[in-house]
Amino acid sequence: MKPETAAALKQIDKRGFLDIDLDPTLDLFAAIERLKKEKNAVLLAHYYQEPDIQDVADYIGDSLGLAQQAEKTNADMIVFAGVHFMAETAKILNPSKKVVIPDLKAGCSLSDSCPPALFSKFKEKHPDHVVVSYINCSAGIKALSDVIVTSSNARIIVESFPKDQPIIFAPDKNLGAYINKVTGRNMLLWDGACMVHEIFSLEKITKLKIRHPEAKLIAHPECEEPILKIADYIGSTTGLLKYTKTDAAKEYIVATETGILHQMMKSSPEKTFIPAPPNNNCACNDCPHMKLNTLEKLYLCMEYEVPEINMEEELRLAAKKPIDRMLEISAKAGL
Repeated sequence: MKPETAAALKQIDKRGFLDIDLDPTLDLFAAIERLKKEKNAVLLAHYYQEPDIQDVADYIGDSLGLAQQAEKTNADMIVFAGVHFMAETAKILNPSKKVVIPDLKAGCSLSDSCPPALFSKFKEKHPDHVVVSYINCSAGIKALSDVIVTSSNARIIVESFPKDQPIIFAPDKNLGAYINKVTGRNMLLWDGACMVHEIFSLEKITKLKIRHPEAKLIAHPECEEPILKIADYIGSTTGLLKYTKTDAAKEYIVATETGILHQMMKSSPEKTFIPAPPNNNCACNDCPHMKLNTLEKLYLCMEYEVPEINMEEELRLAAKKPIDRMLEISAKAGL
């Protein structure tokens, strides 16, 4: 092993990724395809990843689809191009498989907004409540939950409980408020939020709709209520993509992370997709955590099989139970 490689491996916990210079002539697309075959690896990528990563992935999806794919894969190694909690979920479902992620620092502002120690105390104050947690949370929060949900199945799973059953919904207050509205429930909401979905400007979107009167506003339910109130369609990332494929409109203002626009443009090249503007002039509707992953980091994590996701077996088993319940309910509902 080269000295620089050994040094990079020692720094991986600090840096979050293998900081190794690559040959600029290396064809990363071809190299990644070769490593998939050599290592019997499957590459799972979230819709919010950069286009190059999406194009080399074996499966692209939202949180529910990725969890379903992780559960049924026959690969020896799962390469997860997403954020940390997604790779954790893959490991929870596949303890015997190696799970690697391009950058350990690819976290999640929503997950970070719900520390397990604080949430445990919150839960103790409401012993009669069941805990429904959005999948965008740590393994520690999953272990404290009765069932996990995604934006694709949250309504169906919440409605599977008796109407008089008190529910705590964590960690996303905006998704929780939306589910309360569409189900007529009064769930107790943890005060967490996604930094990307809270940045959209109602004023700028309204002005954009005036300039594009035929454009439909489509929004993820993690957005704040004022945005959802004026949306023409509200849905999960996969739901938004499917809607743009079948809907008759030719223009869309898209209120979610910009990574999904790549698949929308590939699926409907004749249509126009406009990213919803944030409150300021930065590219704040790009998730900075998702965008930490690059094609170079992806290749290196496959070549050296690090950074690897590991966890205590007791935590894994506790976190797996509510995920299994989610997958079971989703399968019965045809999702």
